[in-house]
Amino acid sequence: MPQPTEPPLFDWLKERAAGVILHPTALPSAGGIGVCDESATKFLQFLAGAGFRYWQTCPLGPTGFGDSPYQCFSSFAGTPYLIYPGPLVAAGLLTESALAPLRALPHDRVDFGAIYQRKYPLLFAAHAAWRKDPSRPLPYGDFAAFRRHHAEWLEPYAYFSALKDHHQGRPWWDWPAPLRDYRQASQSGLQRELAPHIEAYAFLQYLFFGQWKAVRDRARKLGIQIIGDIPIFTALDSADVWASPHFFQLDRRTLRPTAVAGVPPDYFSADGQLWGNPLYDWPAHAADGYRWWLARLRAGFEFCDVVRIDHFRGFEAYWAVPAGSPTARTGRWLPGPGVDFFRTVRTALPDARLIAEDLGLLTPATIALRDATGLPGMAVLQFAFGGGSDNLYLPHNLRANCVVYPGTHDNDTTRGWYAATDEATRDHVRRYFRISGHEIPWDFLRAGYASVANLAIFPLQDLLSLGSEARFNTPGQAQGNWSWRYRADQLQTLADGSAPYLRDLAALYGRAPRPALKPAAETR
Repeated sequence: MPQPTEPPLFDWLKERAAGVILHPTALPSAGGIGVCDESATKFLQFLAGAGFRYWQTCPLGPTGFGDSPYQCFSSFAGTPYLIYPGPLVAAGLLTESALAPLRALPHDRVDFGAIYQRKYPLLFAAHAAWRKDPSRPLPYGDFAAFRRHHAEWLEPYAYFSALKDHHQGRPWWDWPAPLRDYRQASQSGLQRELAPHIEAYAFLQYLFFGQWKAVRDRARKLGIQIIGDIPIFTALDSADVWASPHFFQLDRRTLRPTAVAGVPPDYFSADGQLWGNPLYDWPAHAADGYRWWLARLRAGFEFCDVVRIDHFRGFEAYWAVPAGSPTARTGRWLPGPGVDFFRTVRTALPDARLIAEDLGLLTPATIALRDATGLPGMAVLQFAFGGGSDNLYLPHNLRANCVVYPGTHDNDTTRGWYAATDEATRDHVRRYFRISGHEIPWDFLRAGYASVANLAIFPLQDLLSLGSEARFNTPGQAQGNWSWRYRADQLQTLADGSAPYLRDLAALYGRAPRPALKPAAETR
């Protein structure tokens, strides 16, 4: 007789809805980069007015070389780039004229080098002004209370960042030996010497958390939920690895990785992909009850309502490449923590809403793990065409418990993709949807709305029908990514012209927000 199967651990995606993916750096704020200001409010108002219920972002952490939000200096901190200086002027910590260098930056793209050179000194100046008069009221509550509440990750991160500045940006493994380990570094007199700068980094986190909370509060009032994103791996040059080396596969003497992350050779890459991230020591995490990971997930839910976990396959098995290998060819598959990890998450965070990034070649074991967890996976329509009718991403093969996208932040825009792909694939698209292909972004949008997937997420670039000039990221390309921004007039034109149509699509395909229930009449 067939054995009864256990119910999935998580089963949260029950209602149909739609949303938009846009990283906040792409907002049209003044100051060279999107920030937590009125432009975020206007974007949320557009989402609500067009019948959307979700806003998906990329990771919100502080970025380093290459500016990728998937390679951050901390898995817990927020990026100071998103801080809006306006409230600091209102609080008397900055002058209006001090913002002029930021306002002179481009309005249509992000120049990360210029942002780094101009914004950090400005924010540090605000902290210095507050430090001269700590009795001055701050806009986001008590700074000392914030620092105590987040001390477990905040103090190592702030010290790490101050030390990194002290050593001219060099990675922590190039620092003097006593400073390469957080516990030893905490005994150094340098910590007292750098105390004001350490406090400054903590202050920047106070500002980010206060402003992002205001964005989340506005989203809630408008009925919009935020989908965040955390990479499965951390950056090697991060406060995470520096402060907790025992959770990573490092040589205990040199503190350098013994193996690094990547993916094996496949159809797209003869050498595979060598990511270089340090790998987890999963037995060490399991012995500690996955405490570090639970803290990381809790931090994610402080930023958002739903968390997408990148590279879900790594929880079933991960590709370990010996450190120093020139390519990913020499790696091997090793077992991940499997369902035990997710059982622990379910016990500690029973209401956690997670999305599994399960794109790519899926093994039966990975599919079994995804189904055991009950987490919704992902489907990308750009990957659906050019082959046979059994392609898992074709709309007729989708499942309800998944999130469908025309493309994600890693894809070209749909218009750009369609223009660059081969004619056989374009013909497949036209025959499948019975379309001319002249409005391909909107053809894919309608397909996403009509699909059985309970959640459909669309890049803003596709709503704006933009081409490859608006691509956000090209995987494998080290520079030139993450810099696209939209203009305020583009969103206004979209809101004025297309919001009613989008609301109609949401209603037509059962993705419209449900009206709030009226309180029951009192009985006497």
